[in-house]
Amino acid sequence: MLGLAVGDALGAPAENMKPSQIRRRWGRIEGFVEDDPAGTDDTEYAIFSGLLLAAHGSSLTVAHVEAAWHQWIADRDEGPFRGAGFSERGTLENLRRGLAAPISAQHRHAWSDGLAMRAAPFGVFAAGRPAEAARLVAIDGTVSHDGEGIYGGRAVAAGVATAMVTRSTDAVIAAALSVVPEDSWTARSLRRAVGAAQRSRHDPGITRLGTERAVRSAVVVGGYPWTDLAPEAVGLAFGAFAAADGDFRRSVLTAVNMGRDADTTAAVAGALSGALGGTAAIPAAWAAAIGPARGSCLPPMAGYHVLDIAELLGAAGASAGVARGAQAGVAAGASAGAAGVAGVAKAEAAG
Repeated sequence: MLGLAVGDALGAPAENMKPSQIRRRWGRIEGFVEDDPAGTDDTEYAIFSGLLLAAHGSSLTVAHVEAAWHQWIADRDEGPFRGAGFSERGTLENLRRGLAAPISAQHRHAWSDGLAMRAAPFGVFAAGRPAEAARLVAIDGTVSHDGEGIYGGRAVAAGVATAMVTRSTDAVIAAALSVVPEDSWTARSLRRAVGAAQRSRHDPGITRLGTERAVRSAVVVGGYPWTDLAPEAVGLAFGAFAAADGDFRRSVLTAVNMGRDADTTAAVAGALSGALGGTAAIPAAWAAAIGPARGSCLPPMAGYHVLDIAELLGAAGASAGVARGAQAGVAAGASAGAAGVAGVAKAEAAG
């Protein structure tokens, strides 16, 4: 969860910028470029989904998600909601008109990365169970997304679930691809970005800029006005993760300096690499800069810290592991309990 929030805050100033614009303004972003860094809707919606998941666990239903959207967002006064993505605003408009899921997700941005940005808590909860993480995030996404928007969330949730229990970047990437249709735009973009990243990693003469250009050119739809395409953002995030071989600092900075929807791509790259490396992988100064959510987008989320959500999810995931173990027998219970404990230990770094 901390990795998500750090990536979000690092990438926020570069959101919707071209790499050339980033270079003209900052040269290269190597850390926070604002005096008071803060997360955006990516962090606050991840907290929202994390609270919902901690409350319901594997029993989560579309009805639970829809009720939470009404209680915490749609049925309140408009409030700030600054920085909310188009998919979130489209969903709110539909819910306020009385439409229910899945019709509430029928808007112009159902394919956005708005689910991918809040998918990591599902991987924390279902540590070591990528299929379950993908199942649960799709339930969450039914209210707001469809098609490629759902696939993007599934890929991120499964990737984080695997990263929580492995140190292999290849395993994380394979898990993400295993839960989306092979011929989907999301799968194609992910494979293209990761392929470009891996080729760059084995090129001794390539520069950081060269790597970023290779990954970006593999998936970005040139001239397309919307930067929040889920297949593009998820591809860029996994490409950054692969190019850095899971190293946290290099993963998020690669994502940030590629521009486009930089807060989301860096949040996802931070989630994956945070889950993979643990809290020790996150630079201490970056971690210390993350405070409680300000509620600038979602007022009800003000005051929650991502680490609070990590603890809730870790405990819920461990309890679920123990329950599954009891049903499956003593031997299976020991194995599931161990996976749950591993989830608690690594939850603070993921998301």
